[in-house]
Amino acid sequence: QVQLVESGGGVAQAGGSLRLSCAASGGTFSTYTMGWFRQAPGQEREFVGVISWKGGSTDYSDSVKGRFTISRDNAKNTVYLQMNSLKPEDTAIYYCAADTSGMRWSRRSYEYEYWGQGTQVTVSS
Repeated sequence: QVQLVESGGGVAQAGGSLRLSCAASGGTFSTYTMGWFRQAPGQEREFVGVISWKGGSTDYSDSVKGRFTISRDNAKNTVYLQMNSLKPEDTAIYYCAADTSGMRWSRRSYEYEYWGQGTQVTVSS
C-alpha cells in the first residue's frame, strides 16, 4: 500500500510562489510516475503536471506551463511542485498521485492508483 502526504500549501499573494511537497511511503517510489492535480470549488479535478519515474520527462497543462515546475528526489521519496507567478485562478486543493504501472505517463486521473489527501492553495489578488 502506497501512502502519499502533501505539504506546503497555504496563502500567497498573486505573483508570489509556493512549493508543494509530496512524500511517499510503502512502495517503490523510484518506479512510479507521479502526477499533480488540482480541484477548485465547484469544478472537476484537473491535471496540473506529471513527471516520469526517473524525472527526465515532464508534462504540464497549458494553464501552468512556464510557471510551475515538477521535480522529484527519489532518494527522499518525494516529489515537488514549485509554483511561481501565482494567479488567483490557481486557488484549489492540490493533490499528488502515483501511477505504479511503470508504463504510463498520463494526464488522466483515473490512471493513478494512489492519491494524497490534498493541500489547500489560496492565491489572493
